[in-house]
Amino acid sequence: MPEQGDARDHQHIVRSFDEELKALSGAIVEMGGLAERQVADALKGLVEEDIELAARVIERDARIDELEERIDQDVIRLLALRQPLAIDLRMIAMALKISNDLERMADYAVSIAKRSQRLSEQADRKPMQSLPRIGQSCLAMVKDVLDAYVERDAEKASAVWHRDREVDEQYTSLFRELVTYMLEDPRTISTCIDLLFVAKNLERIADHATNIAEKIVYIIHGTHINRPRHEVE
Repeated sequence: MPEQGDARDHQHIVRSFDEELKALSGAIVEMGGLAERQVADALKGLVEEDIELAARVIERDARIDELEERIDQDVIRLLALRQPLAIDLRMIAMALKISNDLERMADYAVSIAKRSQRLSEQADRKPMQSLPRIGQSCLAMVKDVLDAYVERDAEKASAVWHRDREVDEQYTSLFRELVTYMLEDPRTISTCIDLLFVAKNLERIADHATNIAEKIVYIIHGTHINRPRHEVE
């Protein structure tokens, strides 16, 4: 009889741990969805000169911070009480890092929203024409890497990782274009400087999506994506 009781206790512990892991993953997915929405709305507010939408992006940042704090606490508790092994350990440990990447993405979205409020006051909008391209590339990376996390799809995560170079090239091209605008017409300098900051924020968002892709591959396979040395440098 005691053996049956022990077996039931073990099953309860396993089931409880599984539920805690699902809750942790759910919190990451919720945070990811909010971060993706922040990036999308920041871009929309910028392109459409919607300062009210930009203001909502700024206001919603507190919710992202709350989720990161909750995830941090859950990870510490699970590591201390459950002493997980193998893939469970990797998933819990990487949740801490993924939540940090998502929080940074949301911070960059807030920065874009603040810049869009400034840009809405600028008369010359011509230099903005090339910005949506890099914005859509970054947003697609965020969406796809979150899908890869939900689906535990290492191949999709790797595909996102390889697209980072494309965004870097778009950023370099946009940088040169904006510098050209400033040289040709000094009246665009203020607008172009704000747009350069926006472009850099987008490039950093893509970098964090790439970071998450690396962590997904590590969770699934326990191996790291090898970066070329020049990229590391």
